[in-house]
Amino acid sequence: MSYTPAEVDFLAEHQEEIAHLDLTLTKASRLKDTEILKAKFGEYGRAVMELVTARSSGKLPHDWLMDADSAQQATPLEVAAYRTKFLAEQGVRSVHDVTCSIGTEGYNSPLDYFGSDLDESRVRMARHNLSSAKIFRADALTTTTTADVLLADPARRAGGRRITRPEDLVPPFPEVVDKHRDKELAIKCAPGLDFSEWDGLVTVASVDGGVKEACLYTPGLGSGRRAVMIRGGKLDVLDDHADNLPDAGDIGSYLIDPDGAIVRAGLVQHYAAREGLHQIDPRIAYLTGERIPEGTSGFPFIEKVPLKRLKSVLKSYDAGSLEILVRGVEVDPDQLRKKMKLKGKKPFAVIITRIGSQGIALLCQPRVLSSEDNYAT
Repeated sequence: MSYTPAEVDFLAEHQEEIAHLDLTLTKASRLKDTEILKAKFGEYGRAVMELVTARSSGKLPHDWLMDADSAQQATPLEVAAYRTKFLAEQGVRSVHDVTCSIGTEGYNSPLDYFGSDLDESRVRMARHNLSSAKIFRADALTTTTTADVLLADPARRAGGRRITRPEDLVPPFPEVVDKHRDKELAIKCAPGLDFSEWDGLVTVASVDGGVKEACLYTPGLGSGRRAVMIRGGKLDVLDDHADNLPDAGDIGSYLIDPDGAIVRAGLVQHYAAREGLHQIDPRIAYLTGERIPEGTSGFPFIEKVPLKRLKSVLKSYDAGSLEILVRGVEVDPDQLRKKMKLKGKKPFAVIITRIGSQGIALLCQPRVLSSEDNYAT
């Protein structure tokens, strides 16, 4: 639930009191915590509860103002930092974030940052969070600055449901492009949107394996496709410039499930080329080879198993637990696990996928991290 402007002002004025609250903040303590805050802050107790709960995620600076939605939807600071660095490398000196929300794109930005939003409460939170930035209320479809680049993040959900069509975003993607067609743009969107027709650069970013966003840049800022992977604070950027992309082939010692940013960006073959791997099928994103790329994980391959024989084979291996990955076939992992009725003692992994026209199970040892034993330098 969002705040009223009066609630935002109250939270800002009572920063120190709120920072020193001693609350448990568990599901079991929620009622008690709520009662404590209501007794201490009266009608503003609900807003304080939402603030301290949102802050407890630890994703944003501890002294920022945020509500539940803005904290959940906020761009990870690592992703925003990469975008700022990229724009600076293109010679950009100023950026106007026309859907700034609570201001994550402006955090520690070396660029001249302008932020605007239609939501007055978000504007007030952003002003608090970025005290030295220029923050104001404005419609994202109007031109209000002369910044080098306009940054937009149209709302990707409506009524709790994820939006899948660009024209249904708020504001609509085509309108953002049309209204600012004389400007260089960076438009954030859900990685599941179809951006195959976009002429400019598309980056897909992930943090610790979780895909966070796609960002579409106008051609003046770049072209091609990139996967931006941030894992354990380390940055890995993969582009589409590789030559001699490998063909699909036989399964080697390890099976690799590439980072989702690689898959979403359409760079599976490019990653395979860089890492000395190849696909198990031209239409399937699983990779294989004699090594696990540094800083990632993979599965030591045991054997191919027809789906109808999987239960009996698992029993013969004394399988007791199973990590299940599925791609290219209609199989529900939870239902499959129940059907297997595992009663053994050993852990395994199984990849259910399609090779050619045939659905197949690829039985593996449990997931392992890259190490000197399986990473060839």
